[in-house]
Parts: sequence; C-alpha cells; structure tokens
Amino acid sequence: MVLRPGPVDFKEKWKELEQTVHGILRQDKIPRDEWYTRFNDIYAMCGAYPEPHHYELYDSTKSLLEKHVIKLLSIVQTESTENLLQDYYTQWQNYRKSVNHLNSLYQYFNMMNVSKHNLLELTCQQPNPNEPQHMMIGELGFDIWKCHMIVPLKDSMPKILLDEIDKPRHNISMSTTLSIIGGILNSFVEVEESNKHSLKLYQSYFEKPFLEKASEYFKFEASKLLKKCTVSQYMVEVLQIMKEEGFRSKTYFHESTYNKLQLKCRQHMVIDCLSFLRGEFEAIIKEERLDDMQNIYLILREVKEESLLLAKIFRKHVQQHGIKVIKSLKKYQIHVHFVEEVLDLHKKYKTIVIEKFNNDFLFSEALDRAFSIIINYKLVENQPSKSPEYLSEYCDNLLKKSYKGISEAEIDHKLSQSITIFNYLHDKDIFHRIYQRNLAKRLIFQLTQSIDEEEAMINKLKQASGYEFINKLHRMFTDIRVSEGLNTQFHNEFLKESKLKKLDFSFSTYVLQTGAWPLTLTTESSFVIPKQLMACVENFELFYSEKFNGRKLTWLHHQSQGVLKLNYLPKMYIVTLQMFQMSIMLLFEDCNTLKYSEINNILKLNNDQFQRHINSLIECKLLMLDGDNVTLNMAFTNKRTKLHITSSVQKDPPQDIQHTINSVKDDRKVYLQANITRIMKVRKTLKYTQLVNEIFSQPNTFAPSTVLIKRTIEILIDKGYLSRTPNVSDEYNYVA
Repeated sequence: MVLRPGPVDFKEKWKELEQTVHGILRQDKIPRDEWYTRFNDIYAMCGAYPEPHHYELYDSTKSLLEKHVIKLLSIVQTESTENLLQDYYTQWQNYRKSVNHLNSLYQYFNMMNVSKHNLLELTCQQPNPNEPQHMMIGELGFDIWKCHMIVPLKDSMPKILLDEIDKPRHNISMSTTLSIIGGILNSFVEVEESNKHSLKLYQSYFEKPFLEKASEYFKFEASKLLKKCTVSQYMVEVLQIMKEEGFRSKTYFHESTYNKLQLKCRQHMVIDCLSFLRGEFEAIIKEERLDDMQNIYLILREVKEESLLLAKIFRKHVQQHGIKVIKSLKKYQIHVHFVEEVLDLHKKYKTIVIEKFNNDFLFSEALDRAFSIIINYKLVENQPSKSPEYLSEYCDNLLKKSYKGISEAEIDHKLSQSITIFNYLHDKDIFHRIYQRNLAKRLIFQLTQSIDEEEAMINKLKQASGYEFINKLHRMFTDIRVSEGLNTQFHNEFLKESKLKKLDFSFSTYVLQTGAWPLTLTTESSFVIPKQLMACVENFELFYSEKFNGRKLTWLHHQSQGVLKLNYLPKMYIVTLQMFQMSIMLLFEDCNTLKYSEINNILKLNNDQFQRHINSLIECKLLMLDGDNVTLNMAFTNKRTKLHITSSVQKDPPQDIQHTINSVKDDRKVYLQANITRIMKVRKTLKYTQLVNEIFSQPNTFAPSTVLIKRTIEILIDKGYLSRTPNVSDEYNYVA
C-alpha cells in the first residue's frame, strides 16, 4: 500500500489512535493489524496535505500522557507511606514499558523530528523561537513522569528512600527489596537520559542528601570505634563498613556515587583519624603482622602521603633485615649461603608485596631499593661488594660436573633464580669478569656438566643485560667448537698426509682468541717442555702455520692438563694432572730419584710455581721428599684408580681475584672516558649535574661514583678532549 500525502481528518484519526495509546498504557495486548493501522495513521497525519498535523498530534499525545501520569500519582499518594516505594516502583515499571512501546509506534514522527533538528545543526541555523520544540515521544513520556510524578513526591519519597537505605547500617531489616530501591533510583536517571545533564535530578533529588547523611554516619561510627578498638580492630571494622557501603552503592546506586561515597568514608574514618593509625605503622611492618599489613594498605592506598610513608617504613625494615642476614652469613661456602638466603628473603618479601600490598608500584619500588642496598652491601668499607664474586662462584658450582644429587631441571631453576640477584648488582662488570674466568676453566679443563646448561645460562644473562654483555662468552663457545674441527683435521689429515711420525699418545689443543678469553701469558714463558711432549707441540705449530699464514700461537701451558697412566705400581692408576705437575712426573720416566734443585733447573719454572706444583705431588704422596732428594713413591696406594691432582693448583689464589677486580677498575676508567666523550661530542656544552645525569641514563654495567666521574673529567681536560667554560666553574665544553 503506497501512502500519498492528502487531506486527513485529524479528529477522526486521533480518536482511533487515542484508544490504542490507552491500550498500550494499560499494558493491553495490541493486535498486529491494529498496530500497523495506527502506525500508518501517524504517517498520514504527519504528512497530511496541504497542512500536516504533527503539532496537534504532539499536543494531544502530551495531554493524554499527562492525564495518565497525574492519575497514577493520585494512586501512589493515596497508598500508605510504607507502600509508597513499592507502588511507585510498580507504576514506573509499567509506564516505562508503555512509553518504550509508544516510542516505537511514533517512529515516523520521531524520525521527522530528528531529521529537522539535524538539518538545523548541519546548516548552523537556530530554531525558530516562535515554533514549539518537540521531543521524541519516548523523551516526552519520561519528562512528563519527572514533572508530574517525581517532582510532586520530592518531599516524601527521598526521605523514605534514605531511611530505608539507612536501616542495614543499624542492623534493621529493610522493608523494601534492593531491586525496588535500585529501580526507583534508576528512574531518576532514566527520565533525563537524553539530557546533557542526565544526573542532575538524581544528584539533587537523592545523591546530595544521601552523602550528607552518610557523612554523619561515618563520623559517628569513627568516633565510637576509636573509643573501644585497637588499631588492628579499627581497621577491620572500617574495611567492613567500606565493603558493605561499596556493595550497596554498586547494587542500587548510579555508578558515579560509588567513588563519592568511598571518598566520604575515607575522609571521616581514615584521614580524620590518621594520628591514631600512624602510631602503629612501624609496629605493623617490623612485627610483620601480615593481616594488619594488608588492612593498612587497603585503607591508605588512596591517601598518597601516607602510602609513601608506609612504603618507606617497609623499605627500611626489609633493608635492615637483609643487611643483618648478610652480616651473619656462615663463612663455609659463603657464596651458597649468600645467594640462597638472599633469594629466600626476596621471595618472602616479594610474596608480601604481591599478596598484602596488591603488587602496588610504591611497594615494589621500595622492595627493589631495599634489595639493591642489601645485595650491594659492603662488609668492608671502601672495598667493593663481594656480591658479584659470590654470585659467580655460586653459578660456577652449579655448572660444574662435581655438582651432584640434583636434576637438570632443578639446576636450571636455581640458575634462573640467580638472575634475580644479578639484576640488582651494581658491579655487573666484576661479575662478568669472574664468571668469564670460571667459564674458561670449565671449558678448558672439561669441568662443565652440560654445554646446553652453559648456553642456557648465557641466554639468561643476555636477556637481563643485552648481547654486548655476553658477546665474549659466546665467542668462547665458538672457539671450543672450532678447536674440535682443528684437532680432527690435525690428526686425520695433516699427520697422515705429511707422513710425520704418529704420536704415541692422545693429544688435543684449544685454539683461543686473545680478545675473547681472560687468559694471559704469565712469567712461566721460559718453561721447557718435556721431550715426550715436544713432537706434538712442534707438529701442531707446523700444521697451524700452514693453515693460517700470519697467525701466531702462544702456548698457555699453565692452563693445560694431561692424563698419565702409572704403570710402575702393582696396581695401575690413571691420574689427571696440570701441565707442570705432569712435566715433573715425566722426568721420573727413566729414573726413580732426582734432586729437588735439578728438577727446577730442567723445567725452568719460577720458584713460586715450581714449589706449588711439586708440593702438590708430595702432598698427594705420588712423590716423596727426603732432604734434597725427590723420589717416586713405589708404595703409593689409593682406593680409586682414577685420580685428579689438579684441584689444588687450579684454584684461584685470593691475589688473582683481587687482580681481576683491579683490572675491572682500570677498564672502568677507559669506558667512562669514552662514554663522557661520546656524550659531550653530541651535547657540545653541559653543566656538571646535566653530564652526571646523562652518564647515569646510559646503560652501564657498573654504577660510577661521583669521585670517579670528577677524576675522569679532569683526565679528559688534561688530554684536551674537554675544556671548562670561562667564568663558569661547573660547565664543560667539547673540544673538537
């Protein structure tokens, strides 16, 4: 059916539409045919020619709805006060549904109204002040409910609502259900939903008096609780009140009320009572009263100054506890006690931060600051912290073959945990240097338990500090793999093709890059290789010079080891020895006794090294010392047939560790000079404080002291890289 504009008898059409509207308001079931007919009637009235009837339609509909709501108001007002909320809620629910149906029925009218409004907005025109402004029918219905139902009840309904909401606070059962109260309060919002200030009615009609009454309640409760409760009890009571008030607010108030209500509660029950709460802050933290720690956090988390104070107290407590642990560490295997006890402590307080302080950034930061001080604590003033050394030794133990009774998964877990301590280290460069030395020993002397575990640990360090930090460690593994190939070529190709005499023993060597390995040629360079080993050394040098023209090999005999079979005893023993130990033993291949001084003259070791190695053989009873005579012990016995005599001479003496630390300090000076020069080259001119901030903002493997920074600046000035700004004491310039 096509509807064309034409004359329409408004009175006749309205009479039929009026009956349908009354039916909708009564919640009658409207037949489909009747619905479509009324829909077409509205279309016809709005598009009537020559004069549309939308003004009459709007006014008639408005008048009908007003009469209906006024009638409903009389019904609500005639009921008893106790039933007012229930009756209002029932009538609102029915009316709300009816208005939504009417809004659908008047869809064409609404569409015309909206199109006209949008057209005025697009053309930036102002509506004609003499022309009446129409609302959508849904908006009109809600506006009529506000004006003729809510406003007339303003003196009675809000008071009843407030009294009803107040009952649970005094352990009185509510006579109205929560859903009814929620529906009533929602009506205050919904009737103005299309308005820019849609909460104005809700706020003035209900929220403002409600918050005023809530403030009185919170003040009264705080005063009552302060008189009878300890701080612990008070916090429990306050949190319970906040929980109950929050539940009621979220259940039947508008969402905007929740924060306002919590703010009132916090103001009167927390902020106004801070002097009472503060007195217990330190006791709660120091005594580690976990429930109280959680409660005090929950109460204070929105009070910034107090949260900062609580986090500061927590940091100091953790720091003091941690330093006490460091000072009381057992000396035996101190590196193990250090790592495991510090990790246990970190786990304990990290759990507290997560579970009791909700992993709040303030407390996480406090924990990090505390452990940064704990882990880098200096037991001896003006000496570096021992932490890098302890951590490196701990990792070394885990990665060695000698570490027994634990699965690979457990080792991997312990290594992963050790990264926690690594992240807190200030002197990561010292850790790196000691770790590198230990790794070199594990690889050279084949002490590593698993190459996979070694590489997994290096990857963990890479994730923590970046590729540059572990670059040399990666190159060490590369050298080991390359050396395996070189040994294969030497034995399977070079010796066969050159028809050199076949070696009488197994021989392999590692060819290591000078820049990647922490190995240096010591004063033993005058060492004379035993004749039994001379052929393999000369042949390998010949092989290497042919393969790599121009490269130079430097033999590090003090890092070498060998395996000897002792056939001169009733029982054969297989003994692993360090190169100098093995060289001493080989001198006894053709004799049983040699002079002490004669041995040293043959091998040409320095006195310190000679004494250390020959004494190790005497201590393990392979040799015997009788005056100046050194004799093979022909009565030597041991329960084991495979022996290692290397441990006593492979262990780093304390002076070597100190030498490593000193070399790191020298490297720091060079690194800092380069870093400052790079910064100044970009910035050209900087004040001292700005330069220091720039230095600390760079990724560093150590925390440079201000003394070192000042000394480095002076060195760069002396070298001509920097200059001072004339007449400005703390400003520097880059000299191009």
